[in-house]
Amino acid sequence: MESRNSAPLASFIDLLLDAVCAVDKQGRFVFVSAACERILGYTPEELIGRQMIELVHPADRQRTLAAASEIMGGEPKLNFENRYVRKDGGVAHILWSARWSEVDQLRIAVARDITERKQAESRQAALYAISEAAHVAEDLLALFKRIHLIIGEWLPAMNFSVALYDEHCAQLNFPYHVDDHELQPEQPGTITGRLCTQVIRSGQPILLTPDSADSPPDFAALVAEQNSPCWLGVPLSSKNGTIGALIVKSLPGGERYTEQDKELLQYVCAQVATAIERQQLHARLRRMAQYDQLTQLPNRELLRDRLKAALASAREHSGHMALLYVDLDRFKQVNDTFGHAVGDMLLQTVANRLKGCVRETDTVARIGGDEFVVLLHSVQAVEDADSVAQKIRQVLVQPMRLDGHNLQIEPSIGVARYPEHGCEEHQLFRHADQAMYATKRQNHRELNG
Repeated sequence: MESRNSAPLASFIDLLLDAVCAVDKQGRFVFVSAACERILGYTPEELIGRQMIELVHPADRQRTLAAASEIMGGEPKLNFENRYVRKDGGVAHILWSARWSEVDQLRIAVARDITERKQAESRQAALYAISEAAHVAEDLLALFKRIHLIIGEWLPAMNFSVALYDEHCAQLNFPYHVDDHELQPEQPGTITGRLCTQVIRSGQPILLTPDSADSPPDFAALVAEQNSPCWLGVPLSSKNGTIGALIVKSLPGGERYTEQDKELLQYVCAQVATAIERQQLHARLRRMAQYDQLTQLPNRELLRDRLKAALASAREHSGHMALLYVDLDRFKQVNDTFGHAVGDMLLQTVANRLKGCVRETDTVARIGGDEFVVLLHSVQAVEDADSVAQKIRQVLVQPMRLDGHNLQIEPSIGVARYPEHGCEEHQLFRHADQAMYATKRQNHRELNG
């Protein structure tokens, strides 16, 4: 085999865009063409004598050694793909063709850099996978978990965070965060929180590696050591503006992020932002279908769903539950006298007072107008439901100061207990409704003497 500087063969080979190399039986480079520097960042002089396997991506080493063994056994390899770690820490995807020279006792190989092609394939695959996830994910958490897996297929992303900015309350939230070292990124002063804030404010990505020449001064110390973890933060931007940020962090001493990684993540994050907005819209629509928009209480449909679940649980465990109908006497007079705005404030106040009278496991619903229903999912004794009804009455008759007006209302409450007053939904609803109207008539008689 001619030496590295033999002419004219070496000079001809150096003109090739693909790299040519020769590796001895011990796995050391003995010849490397000039194209290797463009592909891997190392000069031929830096590679001669080095073990080839040292440059191979750790995840690809075992199958690369297996392929090398087959080549030395006389079996040529065509179009073998693996990854190499570049001098700058980036990853190069290589397509190899190699055979064994028995005379020279060398593996002769030609390598083509297919990194750009692989990145384009990854980009398209990621976009398709994210688009698919956006349509099948049941909620935002499921979407974020899926996106984490997708991005983790082409980037080191064990540490992964999604931050969303709520402009109405000027608050940064982390609906998804995986990081063993920072468990609460929303706390003041955390690195992830600071980085997300910077990305969202600037609307620009931030790449932090030991090789970064333009790291923001506030973050330069994070990557001062050569084995420091790398950070990559990209804004989640849509046609509606920047809605948040996505952050990935590598392990200390691990693979470094590159400008190509940043560009790819930017490209993908545009699709991620669209998927997030779609999920948020669906969540709002689901909530609108299940909750009263004025009081933010469950509506009639959600109440029925929860009543079915409560009945099923009571039947299974031979338990008790109760349904309370609450109607506000003379509510129409409030609307007619003080206006609908005050009437709306009264309903909101009543909703808050009702929630304060029951447990978090119970349900307070508004089923229309001035009618509310309280579902006590489990009661231990017959008297418990009556005690809650009495508590509600005492709380609701307390004066209210609304928009400069002093108001006082009188509730009519009807109680239905399972199984005493019925074992089916319609039976409990009917009994509670009838009991409520009986109370209303009694209140009317007492008022009129």
